This record gives sequence, C-alpha cells and structure tokens, in this order.
Amino acid sequence: MEQTNILNQGIYKTFFKYVSLNVLSMLGVSLYVLADTFFVANGVGADGLVALNLALPVFSLINGTGLLIGIGSATLFSIATGKGERGAGSRIFTQSFLLGAVLGVILTLCGIFLNQPIAMMLGANGDHIISMTSTYLKLLMVFSCAFILNNLLVAFVRNDGNPRLAMFGMLGSCLFNIVFDYIFVFPMQLGIFGAALATGVSPILSMVILSSHFFRKKNHFRLKKTRLNAKELISSVLTGIPSFITEFSSGIIIFLFNMVIMGIAGDIGVAAYGIVANLALVCIAIFTGVGQGIQPVVSVNYGAGRMGNVLRTYLLGAALAFVLGGLFYLAALFFPDQIASVFNSEGNGQLQALTRDGLSIYFFGFLFAGVNVVTTSFFASIARPKPSFLISALRGFGLIVPCLLLLPRAFGLSGVWMTGPAAELLTFICCVAFMLSFFKKHRVRVPKPLEAN
Repeated sequence: MEQTNILNQGIYKTFFKYVSLNVLSMLGVSLYVLADTFFVANGVGADGLVALNLALPVFSLINGTGLLIGIGSATLFSIATGKGERGAGSRIFTQSFLLGAVLGVILTLCGIFLNQPIAMMLGANGDHIISMTSTYLKLLMVFSCAFILNNLLVAFVRNDGNPRLAMFGMLGSCLFNIVFDYIFVFPMQLGIFGAALATGVSPILSMVILSSHFFRKKNHFRLKKTRLNAKELISSVLTGIPSFITEFSSGIIIFLFNMVIMGIAGDIGVAAYGIVANLALVCIAIFTGVGQGIQPVVSVNYGAGRMGNVLRTYLLGAALAFVLGGLFYLAALFFPDQIASVFNSEGNGQLQALTRDGLSIYFFGFLFAGVNVVTTSFFASIARPKPSFLISALRGFGLIVPCLLLLPRAFGLSGVWMTGPAAELLTFICCVAFMLSFFKKHRVRVPKPLEAN
C-alpha cells in the first residue's frame, strides 16, 4: 500500500515524488485561465481581457469549492489510513462526492439564470463588456460540477498513492484546453464564448483519465451506498476551509483590485491587472502544488506519530517554495516588457507600461507567498484548521483590505501593486511565529541522519 511506502521510503524521495507531480498538476489547473487570457488578448483584444478579469472571481469560487471538499476529505482519508483505518476511504469519498454534486448544481443554476446580474455586480459596465462577461460566466458556471468533482477526484487519486495519474489527468485537460482555445477563438472565431467552452470541457477529460484509478487493485476508495456521517462531513469541510480561502481569496482580491483600479486607471488599468493577476495565479498554483504535495506525506507521518518526518517535510516544502518565489520575482524584475508584450498584440503603449510596472512591484510578494501557502497546507494536513484558517484569512482578507485602502491613497496605482507584497510579508512574519511555537510545543527536532524514517 502506498501509505506504507510513505512511511518506509526515504523522506527526500517521497517528498520530491509527491511535490513534483502535484506542482505539474496544479500548473495544469492554472493554465486553464492563463490560456484563456493569452488567446482572448490576441483574438479579442483589451475589452476581452477586461471581461475575462471581471469573471475571474467566479472561477476562483468554483475552483475553491472543489478544493474545500477535495482537500479536506482527502486529508481525513490520509490521516485515517495512517492510523490503519482502511475502510474509511469509500465512506468519506461518497459523502464528499454528493456534497460536491449538490454545490455544483446550485452554481450551475446561478450561472444559467443570474449570469448578467453577477457580471454587473463584479463591475462590468457598458453593453459590450456586460455581454462578454456574462457570456463567459454563464458557460463557466454551467460546468461547475465538472470543476468541483474533478478537484475531488484529483485529491483522492493523489492521496491513494497515484500522484502520477493525478498529474496526467490535469496536464491532459490543460493540453485539451490550450488546443481548443486556439481552435475556438481563431479558426472558428467564437471569441470569448469559445475560450469559456474550451475551459469548461477540460475538467471532464481530466475525470475520464482519473477514472481509470477505480480499476486498480490498490484502489482504496469508490462510490458506495453509505449512511451520512454529519460529524465526519463537517470535519472534512472544516479541514478544507484553508484551501478554499487560499483559492477564493484570490478571486476576492481580484474583485477588490478591479474596483480600485477602475477608479484610478479605467478599463485599460483593469486589463493590465488582468495580465498580472493571471500570471500571479500560475505562481500561486505552483505554490499550492508544493503545499498539496507535502499534504499526504505530512498527514500519513502525523497519523503514525513520526513528528521528525513531519518537520523535515515542512522545511523542505518551505525552502522549495521560497526558491521558486525568488525565481518568479527575478523574472518579473528583469523581463517585464517581454512578458507584457505576449498579452499585448495590439501594441497598446499604455497597457504595456501599466503591466510592466505592475509585474515588477507585485511579484516581490512571491518571495513570501510560497512559504505562506505551504504553511497553510501544513496545518491543514494535520487537521489543525484554526492556524491554517488564520494564515489564509490574513493573506486573503485581513491584511489585503487595509493595505488596499491605505497604500493607493499614498502612492496611486503603484500603491495598488504594493498591496499584495505588503500583505504577504506581514503574513510571513506570522507564519514564522506559528511554526516556531508549534514545534517548540511538541519538542520536535530533525532526527539524524536526515534520510532516517
């Protein structure tokens, strides 16, 4: 059984196996919207970028709902497995599947009947922008069940010892999205409708690939008739809340930024932020991949009482996230014009300048964001939702809102770009304090040699 391998294999080998595959999986998720951004920017223009960016908070809500259910329930599954409770998988999976389907249907109905009011609530104005935004929202929300259940299936397949299949599912759907984004937007001239259609169908392909896991002899979960365990379901949701906040807060931040930027720089400023925000989502997705990669390793070792491996796995994840964050910042610092021009086919000078400035300032926050995301995932992995929730809330709402209220008043649009880095830095300080307190309380020291189990 894979959980036994996690306990018996060297921690470095296990860490890099799970983290590398999960980073690739989450990269596939993030490229859904980035592919839309690229093809809409080049096939529709700046107005399409505005509409796409206004719709992003809803995508974050849908994806966050999938993570809420998937990460929370899969974490309980791993902890139960580490304790030797091998019959829990199917029960937890079935309950979570039903909850995900119900929430997906609700979001689908909202997309069908309320897409235009939602578009206007998100800041769309003018008939053209409202029409494009509501079109993208309607199609995206129709596929809510697919997005949510795909996130659930990815989490369970990964935690059931098949991270490679989880990666193939996500990358396969990503490739489908890129290819059909091109086909629908350019040869078929379907515009933003085509971009949304390609994105919506993609998770269905992922689920088809992931469903092959049910035919494995080592599969430890499947849909089965089971009695609803309200306590267990609530526990899984509470465990998944930090992942939901991490994802959904991205959407809330985008919404708040859109409102502030609209007042400072108008639609062209929102278009510039759309480019910055979509690139930022890719970086956050990679950090989330690191966090989700350490989750099964931390959960199983925690369930087995091996706190030395728990600490070592966290430190490896935090170090990797910090290095990746540094690389992202250096790329934005030294190549902002080259990056911006990829999404500026019209050669709009104002769009180019705003995007360049935004990249060089906003990406400084990724020096700290990766460690913050990994720390959030760590506490969720050991079923400690309170510190995980607090960290998520700080970087998602608690610090962003006051910074966004104060910094633009002093620095204008540059203050908007500075908001993210300021919030991430302050959250990072809190993360360091939380981790020192946690391991001091448990009196954990890294055992030697480092490869020992």
